Amino acid sequence: MMALPAAQCAWGLLLTFAFYMGPSCTDVASALPHHNYCIIGAGPSGLQMAYFLQHAGRDYVVFERSHAPGSFFALYPRHRKLISINKRHTGKSNSEFNLRHDWNSLLSHDSRLLFQHYSHDFFPEADTMVRYLEDFASMLELRVQYNTAIIHVRLERDSQAWNGHYFILTDHNSQNYRCSLLLVATGTWVPNVVNFPGSEYVEGYESVSINPEDFAGQTVLILGRGNSAFETAENILGVTNFIHMVSRSRVRLSWATHYVGDLRAINNGLLDTYQLKSLDGLLEGDLEDLAIVKDKKGKLHITLKFYLENSNSSAGAESITLPQDELDNFATRAPYDRVIRCLGWKFDFSIYNRSLRLMPAKGNKKKYPLIKPSYESRGTRGLFVLGTASHSIDFRKSAGGFIHGFRYTTRAVHRLLEHRHHGVPWPSSVYSITQLTNSIIKRVNEASGLYQMFSVLGDLILLRENATAFEYLEEYPVGILAELELHTGRKAHNGLFVVVMEYGKNFSGADKDVFYYNRAVGEAQHAWQSNFLHPVIYYYKQLPTVHEMSLRPPDWPLPRPDAVHHIVEDFLTDWTAPNAHILPLRRFLENCLDTDLRSFFAESCFLFALTHQKLPPFCQQGYMRKQGLVGNERLRHHAVEAGLLEDHTVMHFTDELLGGQRGSRDQLLKDHVIPGSPLHYLVTTKDEL
Repeated sequence: MMALPAAQCAWGLLLTFAFYMGPSCTDVASALPHHNYCIIGAGPSGLQMAYFLQHAGRDYVVFERSHAPGSFFALYPRHRKLISINKRHTGKSNSEFNLRHDWNSLLSHDSRLLFQHYSHDFFPEADTMVRYLEDFASMLELRVQYNTAIIHVRLERDSQAWNGHYFILTDHNSQNYRCSLLLVATGTWVPNVVNFPGSEYVEGYESVSINPEDFAGQTVLILGRGNSAFETAENILGVTNFIHMVSRSRVRLSWATHYVGDLRAINNGLLDTYQLKSLDGLLEGDLEDLAIVKDKKGKLHITLKFYLENSNSSAGAESITLPQDELDNFATRAPYDRVIRCLGWKFDFSIYNRSLRLMPAKGNKKKYPLIKPSYESRGTRGLFVLGTASHSIDFRKSAGGFIHGFRYTTRAVHRLLEHRHHGVPWPSSVYSITQLTNSIIKRVNEASGLYQMFSVLGDLILLRENATAFEYLEEYPVGILAELELHTGRKAHNGLFVVVMEYGKNFSGADKDVFYYNRAVGEAQHAWQSNFLHPVIYYYKQLPTVHEMSLRPPDWPLPRPDAVHHIVEDFLTDWTAPNAHILPLRRFLENCLDTDLRSFFAESCFLFALTHQKLPPFCQQGYMRKQGLVGNERLRHHAVEAGLLEDHTVMHFTDELLGGQRGSRDQLLKDHVIPGSPLHYLVTTKDEL
């Protein structure tokens, strides 16, 4: 046997060594625990998405850092009273309608998981929410992996993956997981902190005492002007010397802005004591310009950063110039015992690798990630943001940052994913065009998704050829209307209607008087001036383009339509009045479609066939197919009294004189009709009816 060259032997040994050493990098990656859908966070939005994925039979997992779901509610709100209403009685049994006034329940098929079974309080306790979420996860057997804190997320390129890459998640134990699609449901939980000289003396909302006795006889300054700030003030209002509250913006009352995240009435006791001059007060100022100086007695003095910059940094507190030294009636000249920061929360961007390009939104939305109207990250395909963290889409406009809003946007995201990755079409129903008015009236009177996510989710009505039928899609994100075919596979070649709910354009705002005398509109001809939440129907002959969507007017959810109709606001939010609501809507639809959408008795269709070249759709699709409304004597008599039918009593009497032969008039007509003609068919059909 010939001896092998030394180099060849070395190479062979190296290959053998590599073979026995273990798998390659690719093999290691493929050996990681893999799931098609990974959800970070078992809060309300995470559990809601888990429910939809489980119901659809998808491969998913939820990672939760705590030992139980809803860990945010285990701590917040600090004073344990939620501001989401739990209205148990509405006078109606329609479960969809009742969800309009149930702001805490998640969507499921199990009626036992309605929040009304957990609390009778109108504003429930936060501990009840924790218990509810625990039951939601356990009763529905959702796949939640507890005590798993995801601390890092990165991308791994792979052309075989759904989106051209996998998401690699690393937990606190350095365990990696590979995911085809990532759903971020962590909410906003990192406290907003403003750094200024003396900010080390400030206590945070997340850790400050909630025992009122700890504040007895003290003077307190609160930084912030949201619900957490007023909630804190409400708790100690009766024991403090006085409370001052400072923020850069004026107070926003939710009843004026119609935004549920603004100050709610349950927390606004300090407004009374301020306006009724009982020592407490509100101030406006930029917090970044402030500075806090602590004296030898432990009192905290408010000054401006400007004064500290012009003072000797080594000087004692007593030698620093304060604003009241120059302006003796400076508003915050009295020293404070405590300063509390209540500035809300922001999204935690720290765990996401730069490869994901998950960026903050702009302006006053920077505490949220930057996402598309489809709730997908603008930087990375396949990364979706759910729940409170997705609120940049409708911040200060709708309810997408709260359970009663994001339970519907989460369902919309799930439907988008079902079509993209599994070919499941967006749920829809097809009806005859004669049912168009009824379909819209039904939805605007009971749909909770349209009602809560006003101006964000809308119902789409896709017209079929010649407007003989339509396809109805519920609660589609109107911000991606131009991408309808991409997200649903549906086309709108024959035009479409979009049904949304809106407030009046000039009715909401921190400076608006929403209680002025003539604030409501009651007449249908002035419906376009409606202020309160009401249905608006947009008609487009063609689907709006992406460019047209980008040019839509400010505060318009949609671009300018070919026609628009407002259903006049209603004090009872009951849009079923025949003259004020239904008739104007039907006429609007008829004008758009150039057709008659009324329903008719068989006799009226018979008369139309004799006198008109074109029959109304109801007669074409009903009477001509041997269907329609068959009237009895009572109904016929009522129609005659209402002027809807002529009185044929005399002709019936003539029939009786002819020997009581039933249908003698019709038989006479039949004898003079050419067999096989349309009129012969109509007469025959009438006789059969």
